[in-house]
Amino acid sequence: MAPPHNEFDRLDADFVRVLEDVIETLMARNVIAITDLPENAQAKLFARKSFRERRHRHALNLFRESDFGDVI
Repeated sequence: MAPPHNEFDRLDADFVRVLEDVIETLMARNVIAITDLPENAQAKLFARKSFRERRHRHALNLFRESDFGDVI
């Protein structure tokens, strides 16, 4: 069984992702603007979003278009 602090680390990371999704949803619905947040929070959100996008770009994409047409 994993040590309790590892479980808390995983739960904290999952919760941070939930908070990011909530913030993104609020911005998409024009409830808040990114500029409503403190500069430090803005920088952290941009850094995490940028990291996720870079990571996603390098991930295996099984459904991208190819010269072979739709194979699924």
